[in-house]
Amino acid sequence: MSTAGEREPIAVIGAGYVGLVSAAGFAELGSEVWCVDIDAAKIERLRAGEVPIHEPGVQELLRRNAGTLHFSTDLAGALEHARLLFVAVGTPPTYSGDADLSAVHAVVEAIPPSEEHALVMKSTVPCGTGAALQRSFRERGKGGLGYVSCPEFLREGSAVHDFMHPDRVVVGIDEHDSWAGDAVVELYASLGVPLVRTDIASAEMVKLASNAFLATKISFINEIANVCEETGADVVEVARGMGLDTRIGPRFLHAGIGYGGSCFPKDVDALKQLAGNSGYHFQLLTAVIEVNELQKRRVIAKLHKHLGGLAGRRVALFGLAFKPETDDMRDASSLVLAARLNADGARVVAYDPVAEEQARRMVSGIEFAGSALEAAGDADAVVLVTEWPEFQTLDWGLVAERMRGVLVIDGRNALDPDAVRAAGLTYEGVGRSAQRRAGEREPDARVPGGSR
Repeated sequence: MSTAGEREPIAVIGAGYVGLVSAAGFAELGSEVWCVDIDAAKIERLRAGEVPIHEPGVQELLRRNAGTLHFSTDLAGALEHARLLFVAVGTPPTYSGDADLSAVHAVVEAIPPSEEHALVMKSTVPCGTGAALQRSFRERGKGGLGYVSCPEFLREGSAVHDFMHPDRVVVGIDEHDSWAGDAVVELYASLGVPLVRTDIASAEMVKLASNAFLATKISFINEIANVCEETGADVVEVARGMGLDTRIGPRFLHAGIGYGGSCFPKDVDALKQLAGNSGYHFQLLTAVIEVNELQKRRVIAKLHKHLGGLAGRRVALFGLAFKPETDDMRDASSLVLAARLNADGARVVAYDPVAEEQARRMVSGIEFAGSALEAAGDADAVVLVTEWPEFQTLDWGLVAERMRGVLVIDGRNALDPDAVRAAGLTYEGVGRSAQRRAGEREPDARVPGGSR
């Protein structure tokens, strides 16, 4: 346990995206950290210095803080050294749309009765989970355990930066657990960022409401893009004009083929389900979800428009991960596109610089290429799915030489339309005007989607 003048040692339960970044981040801030996961193979890799996820900056933090990071499958050692137990286990959606809290309950089951320890919930859980867990503590003779809600706001691909430079830190506590809340606040104090100290239910709702609002903003600009395609307006210009309004702001106003990843789809569904379970029909989120699903299928409609039937056509997907700088394939748009293309009889070839290993576990019936140019070989059409930087600097003349057809669908509005057209290819973006002036800069409105 910590003594005066020292930083609080902590335990992190769960070594996934959130847990591993949090463990590395707290170690960087000066805490000794015990990271626990039930996956023995993952723990062995971490002990050997291998990072099981693709997240920029994590490898460097783990290497630099190797002396204060401990990895184990045994919770007992963590309990011996740390009183704050940060819970960062998965809470995936169930078939009903509710969050699967089985991993959270497994953690509670594994912790013995104690008046010296507190659970600090990093996992995204429905509003009301904290109260339910505290009842469970009492029923199991563990009423002395403290509880803090401290939701994470990390975006995959920039999670290390987000940990070290958060917009805010939210700490939800009950009065009788003030010691735990004080300890968590102290851990983040050196970051010098706004602190929201509130009740547990409100802290839980902050996370769900934040992600639902950002998802709504994405679906809104996608709807505007679809109207732009009918009216001749350019959504890039529209977003630029909208984003200069300080009440709106430019972030998450980048039209594309929809949001994905481990947070937005899950959290929007969870909030909609939570409202429904409480007797309230959240009509707005119903529309947000519907727009997001239809947006992916509009790509298929554009392919049909240019190519006619897709049976036997070769379609190249540039990018598979749900966003750049991650290998996460959860709810990636590429999953829907690949499935629909296969159903229409197309031959699908895909290239992603990082996510192929993960994609092979989740996608069937497609061919994987070793580069963008290889994927473009004999393709009737290319679809940009993930805006990896290397796709934005491609030599489109070489791409045109490799392709059999001429169609390029820019699903993220990330390419230079003039460069694509100059190569003799047909460019189609999302809500883009064909009259966009040559050499005109993109607005600073594009922010990769993800968990924030």
